[in-house]
Amino acid sequence: MAHLGTLPPALGFLAAAHAGGGRAPEGPVATRALRAEIGEALSVQAFSATVLHGPGADPGRAWTRAGDTVVVVAGEFYNQDELRSVLPDGDAHDGDAGLLAALFDRYDLHAFRLVNGRFAAVVASGARLCAATDHAGSVPLYLRPAPGDIHIATEAKALATQAMPKGPSLPGTRRVPGLPGVHQVPAGTVLELAVDSAGGTLHRTWQPPSARRILHEDEARRAVRSALELAVGRRLAAGVKPLAVLSGGIDSSAVAALAAARGPIDSLSMGTDLSDEFPHAQVVAKHLATDHSELVIPMDELLRQLPYTVWAAETLDADIIEYLLPLVSLYRRLPDTPRRILTGYGADIPLAGMHREDRLPQLDSAVAHDMATFDGLNEMSPVLAAVHGHWTSHPYWDRDVLDLLVGLEAGLKRRYGRDKWVLRSAMTDLLPEETVARPKLGVHEGSGVSVAFTRLLSDNGVPDRDIATAKALVVRELFDRTVVDGGHPDHVSTEGAIRTALHRLRQGAA
Repeated sequence: MAHLGTLPPALGFLAAAHAGGGRAPEGPVATRALRAEIGEALSVQAFSATVLHGPGADPGRAWTRAGDTVVVVAGEFYNQDELRSVLPDGDAHDGDAGLLAALFDRYDLHAFRLVNGRFAAVVASGARLCAATDHAGSVPLYLRPAPGDIHIATEAKALATQAMPKGPSLPGTRRVPGLPGVHQVPAGTVLELAVDSAGGTLHRTWQPPSARRILHEDEARRAVRSALELAVGRRLAAGVKPLAVLSGGIDSSAVAALAAARGPIDSLSMGTDLSDEFPHAQVVAKHLATDHSELVIPMDELLRQLPYTVWAAETLDADIIEYLLPLVSLYRRLPDTPRRILTGYGADIPLAGMHREDRLPQLDSAVAHDMATFDGLNEMSPVLAAVHGHWTSHPYWDRDVLDLLVGLEAGLKRRYGRDKWVLRSAMTDLLPEETVARPKLGVHEGSGVSVAFTRLLSDNGVPDRDIATAKALVVRELFDRTVVDGGHPDHVSTEGAIRTALHRLRQGAA
């Protein structure tokens, strides 16, 4: 099992590889963390990094040097035992950074194909720099390359102010809007760079399965239950009581139930003065005997968290920001003591939970589309909780769980007129029947956020036909102010962003 603490050794990092001397980038980050600096002179390059770590975490476990190789890891690996099993001296490598260094020595960059985790990593070795994200890109990774000087960070805003010469194009990476020269490393890839030229090659380490598996109902239930049990168990730290975000829907309830089966847990539900799911969550909390709390955030206060949500997520997708707003608001209202948080987020994507389509070809097309377009949305970024010093984990996006769920044939996902049938069926013995049968609601729907955001724009004179465009303009304005310009959300007004967005909307209509 993975050796986990309340927080991983590193929540993020800023790093640089130089042909000569130099320092790691010093730009702003949203992650609330302490900083530890490292610097290593290798045979061909100088490598420096600033490790972002929480109180009580040991940043020394987030990096290691082995010969002419330096490794830095943010996040955590979940299959440490399996990784050690392929190393001749596996038991000698305790931390994730040490494990990755040994794997890299044995497998080179193909080592990343072995790791199941929630991480971003950089390996400086010889004249190369390898930058990698996990299979889901759940810890985003950005770089600004220039010949002889490559900067890398887990937040794009940290690279926004770096004055560097123009670097080469990097085919396959994503340009960050408003930040010339800054690229995002795609999910499930390792980007191999030559430090002297900054030229790079992408190597795919994971991709969603396109084939579909036909399983008997009983076999499918057992497979889903087993995979989720393992994924949840791997995310629990010994002696650390986890916090489960609980809506009372099947996704979050299944995670909470599997965690509670291993020991006591805390659970928390969030609502607003417009809407909540408290009665549904109470049924589950009582059934599981969790230490349960409820948090009510007034909608006006929640909407004022829009700058924080864009600042943390670093995405321009207004729908995603709307989904994430209740979560960021919840995390920011938690006490300062760092928590390890389990969520049910993400199950809808591989299981087509938000699609009410009974026709199986269309349902599977929706799964394929969603899996092809999730990358870069940053909807599972750890920064969403790290803005207040916490660490989140999402068992449905465990690599092995995702491989299984995506690969199941559509008839196991929509069966007997029920969405996410295979998940519901797998959890019937652990949850109340009313929970198993409860129809799906998105977190933004259960809290009333989508209604409130629309109403806010309507109250400012936006006609219904322009609501979607206005939301996108508001998010872009907040992105420019917080990510591009480096403004702190405390000094960025949602109302001001709306006024600017509406002015642009009216100019466009004139």
